[in-house]
Amino acid sequence: MVASPIPICITLGTRPEAIKLAPVIQAFQRSPLFEPYVVLTGQHREMVDQVMALFDLRVDRDLAIMQPQQTLTEITCRALQGLEQLYQELLPRLVLVQGDTTTAFAATLAAFYQQIPVGHVEAGLRTDDLYNPYPEEANRRLISQLAQLHFAPTEQAVKNLQAAGVTGPIYWTGNTVIDALLQVVDRQPVCDVPGLDWQRYRVLLATVHRRENWGAPLEDIAKGFLKILNTLPDTALLLPLHRNPTVREPLKAYLEHHPRVFLTEPLDYPALVAAIKGSTLLLTDSGGLQEEAPSLGKPVLVLRETTERPEAVAAGTAKLVGTFADTIAAAAIELLTDSEAYKRMATAINPFGDGQASERILEIVTQFFAQPAKQGATAN
Repeated sequence: MVASPIPICITLGTRPEAIKLAPVIQAFQRSPLFEPYVVLTGQHREMVDQVMALFDLRVDRDLAIMQPQQTLTEITCRALQGLEQLYQELLPRLVLVQGDTTTAFAATLAAFYQQIPVGHVEAGLRTDDLYNPYPEEANRRLISQLAQLHFAPTEQAVKNLQAAGVTGPIYWTGNTVIDALLQVVDRQPVCDVPGLDWQRYRVLLATVHRRENWGAPLEDIAKGFLKILNTLPDTALLLPLHRNPTVREPLKAYLEHHPRVFLTEPLDYPALVAAIKGSTLLLTDSGGLQEEAPSLGKPVLVLRETTERPEAVAAGTAKLVGTFADTIAAAAIELLTDSEAYKRMATAINPFGDGQASERILEIVTQFFAQPAKQGATAN
């Protein structure tokens, strides 16, 4: 008698989760041992739909919780209630979550309340500042205490989890975002922005969205961008705007009238990958871009005071520059005028993986169900 496939729920809500879980979903769909259900909370909407279409993935359940100006409490409550019902219906034997979003935390809590094991993809990131980034640092710490399988992207993340005394085995898998990135790079994507001549200018790709940068820090970041542009007339700035008005309106106020600033709506993932590949330098508060850009040989200036990815800084692929205009401008101008400094960052080794993380996760989960007696052991 052939055993029935093992049901698992892979739960996500935002575009970064969709990108990083897409190769994981693909790996489990290829395995005859599992019946993966893709569960979408709808914390983000159209941006997630783009990613699912890109990787030819189907959503099995959609809670559609997104509402205008939704608060963290509202997201958590609606996701928790909806996921409770779904998990009772689907009866998964494992729930997989990714990263540190409110969706990932709510899914972990919902699974815990029903005593369903949780596997945490990209586990172990830490800044050791509970409010920076907010709420992500708290989310990932809480997830770590409830999860039973920890898929750490780097050696440092393994050490962070060991220091936290988590329950269940810890595995060093690499980061699944590299798996996704390499898939898209192979398709040779393009990024066409009206008026932007990629041959004429050295293009600076910038993204800003984190809550801790709202308000005065955001304005200072914009001033830093202007200082770079006004110092180096051969540069242009490509800035896809976040959909949140709290982020986009201040940036538009400072930057939209500059002739070498190109403000766009959020780029779909292939266009973003093409923009990374075509740019000279990245300025960002995004965690994902700190991981992706080094694979394409692009230095990253991190617009934050702390990062949960110190491996990038240690490897020399990224540099923390904070949010002060003068500091941002000085760091960018140095890289753009000192070829040796630029080369050191552009050729540093990417510490985030080799593109095989998803296959490792599939193998680990397979062994988790094949050898239940060893589920409490810790492995590196």
